[in-house]
Amino acid sequence: MQTRKLGRTGPEVSQVGLGAMGMSDMYGPADRTESIATVHAALDAGVTLIDTGDFYGSGHNEMLLAEALQDVARDRYQLSVKFGGLRGPDGQFIGYDCRPKAIKNFLTMSLRRLRVDHLDIYRPSRLDPEVPIEDTIGAIGEMVQAGYVRHIGLSEVGAETIRKAAATHDICDLQIEYSLISRGIEAAILPTCRELGIGITAYGVLARGLISGHWSKDRPAAGRDIRGFSPRFQGENLDHNLALAEALGRVAADKGVTTAQLAIAWVAARGDEIFPLIGARKRERLAEALGALNAALTPADLAAIEAAAPKGAARGDRYPTALMVHLDSEK
Repeated sequence: MQTRKLGRTGPEVSQVGLGAMGMSDMYGPADRTESIATVHAALDAGVTLIDTGDFYGSGHNEMLLAEALQDVARDRYQLSVKFGGLRGPDGQFIGYDCRPKAIKNFLTMSLRRLRVDHLDIYRPSRLDPEVPIEDTIGAIGEMVQAGYVRHIGLSEVGAETIRKAAATHDICDLQIEYSLISRGIEAAILPTCRELGIGITAYGVLARGLISGHWSKDRPAAGRDIRGFSPRFQGENLDHNLALAEALGRVAADKGVTTAQLAIAWVAARGDEIFPLIGARKRERLAEALGALNAALTPADLAAIEAAAPKGAARGDRYPTALMVHLDSEK
């Protein structure tokens, strides 16, 4: 596992990170024992960057990670935590709160649940339309000065917001969806980050499993699985998008890798400032994903991938309409 600096001002982290959300939320039931074993397997493989959010499972994910990391030396991993998402007792999202005084409260709770004295990266999960980004970043900056946070990140914001945030405090990275079928950042967001020396931690690199090679039309989205109402997983959209995955599968087979490995390798090959987040909940899936690090893509490979899944080929928004409106990155 190679490591490199996350953005111009960020920490030294592994070339891929572990996204822990699915261990507590969003993709249906998960097995606690297997989740913890997957965290340990990731650490053993050299993964140091672990991503979570205080609203993942309404605190459950942070407590799960605390259990998994309780006997692990603190300098072996970096914790990246998102805040601001508000949820009701029924699990429904009810808005965002990025006010300075709320940030300090959220941070306190995360430190307690994770059982650590600092967070390596702290970031608002979305832009709060009622709070200037300068106020949000300024408040986190105070927590940097106090020693509770090491670095500041952003999530799902557009180029203008990135510039405002970076003018307020050093920003190490932007966390945003990026995959073969979600390439919206390439127009303005990615160039802005490159200009400002801000890294990209890319989530959704397998489009929530859609282009993993493991999803099928008949596979049910169990429990509170967000894929049950994601536009890309519905009706004719699903048929079309699975056809893209099948085309990628043929390219992968020619390359001697799995579809998931091809898709992850493509994201990793887009630039040294990009760090894919692997959202594995099981050791088997983690091992497969890490195999992508050995899949060096040639110009011919990249051309074949582009032909199989051209930019803009996917059908359906990446979030339901009610959630798309909260994405500053889509405006």
